[in-house]
Amino acid sequence: MEKRIPISEVPAHAGKTVVVSGWVQARRDHGKLIFIDVRDRSGLLQVVFTLDNKDMQKRADQLRPEWVVSVTGMVNQRPKGMENSCIATGMVELLARDLIILAKAHTPPFAIDADGKDVNEELRLKYRYLDLRRQRMARNIIMRHETVLFMRNWLSKQGFIEIETPILTKSTPEGARDYVVPSRLYQGNFYALPQSPQQYKQLLMVAGFERYFQIARCFRDEDPRGDRQPEFTQLDVEMSFVQREDVMAVIEPLCIDMVKTLYPEKTIQEIPFPRMSYQEAMGKYHSDKPDLRKNKNDPDVLAFVWIVDFPFFKKVEKGNASHPEALAEGWTFTHNPFSAPKPEHMDWLMHKQNIGDILTTQYDLALNGCELGGGSIRNHTPEALQKVFEIMGYEQERIVRNFGHMLEAFSYGAPPHGGIALGLDRLLMLLHHEQNIREVMAFPKTGDARDPMMNSPSEIMQEQWKELGIELKRKNKKT
Repeated sequence: MEKRIPISEVPAHAGKTVVVSGWVQARRDHGKLIFIDVRDRSGLLQVVFTLDNKDMQKRADQLRPEWVVSVTGMVNQRPKGMENSCIATGMVELLARDLIILAKAHTPPFAIDADGKDVNEELRLKYRYLDLRRQRMARNIIMRHETVLFMRNWLSKQGFIEIETPILTKSTPEGARDYVVPSRLYQGNFYALPQSPQQYKQLLMVAGFERYFQIARCFRDEDPRGDRQPEFTQLDVEMSFVQREDVMAVIEPLCIDMVKTLYPEKTIQEIPFPRMSYQEAMGKYHSDKPDLRKNKNDPDVLAFVWIVDFPFFKKVEKGNASHPEALAEGWTFTHNPFSAPKPEHMDWLMHKQNIGDILTTQYDLALNGCELGGGSIRNHTPEALQKVFEIMGYEQERIVRNFGHMLEAFSYGAPPHGGIALGLDRLLMLLHHEQNIREVMAFPKTGDARDPMMNSPSEIMQEQWKELGIELKRKNKKT
């Protein structure tokens, strides 16, 4: 029995009998001949059924779009003038000798052989497993894999170690609301899903690993916004014994090599990437993620830019919903509470002076008007980290409760360290000319954090509430 081969390999088997399997993309009845286009992950192939085998032609006559089939046949050259240069297998066709119908299918709720951009997104997400069959979406997901694989291999060659960090962690204020998970064994206590691996990757530096990376899942319970997702993926990197320039000297060539290898049709506008202070960017472009493309109508131009010298703290009003980490009217961090100030401003931090003038070691990487990611050199002494939380108005008891584990770890000798996190979804969105990050994620949520396919979030059974020791009280609905 012949072994199934991918459709992309069929042209190399001209004159031979092969087996292909996949989905019926289209069917054309020409009287004495029936043509079907069969699609698998690797490509599209025309299959021809003749009148020679009445039973097989009867089965072929039943075929409809998205039925799953296996076809055995002879690979022939297409008749002259009937070639199709638009597909890789367009010079050949498969003359069917046997047909097995593996699965029938309902008529899809939308066309799959188009790009899908004219289809209601709620409908697309409800039937995401069908939406992912279309060529555009499949390519996005496959290139996501290629990009992640490239990053893994590239960083591994640079001496980085990939280390997984926990998904169930502790709720600590990091700038967004946590998703909390009740504990059945320790009723009344909760885990939190990580907003980022920030604290764990710093603890790995304390542990002596020196060069860490992770393709990390992150979770943030933020108010609905069109291009936000409750869960997303980032390339997370941390390094010991480094300054800002050392981190940039890793990330910049990583981005350059990735683009040149995987997206050779793209042009990086300027190498090395230009640098700009936060003050200059806001003064000149009124944005801390300026779009520096000289021709903004050309999506194949990539204008990377580093933004540096951010203010460490900003004023915030009590009860500001955008800053749940702020306990009272006063100061909060602009990026990350674990960042270190610029060395010349460390004395101001330690004495809590000139707070609004303290600049941080934060550095952001922007691409075509979008923030691609950001990082900083960290405070690696417990005394400096303590001062950050004091400036934010945290009482000592709260500092110890939320961050005592970090202060204690640093007391055992932490190396100077820093890192960065790049938004993988946003990077892929820009590279693929997509309008939002949902187009480069396999199973995203809607803009208001729902999953129409799984119908989540959803209620849980009463028995589960009892197991968790939790009583649910619903808010009165306004009439």
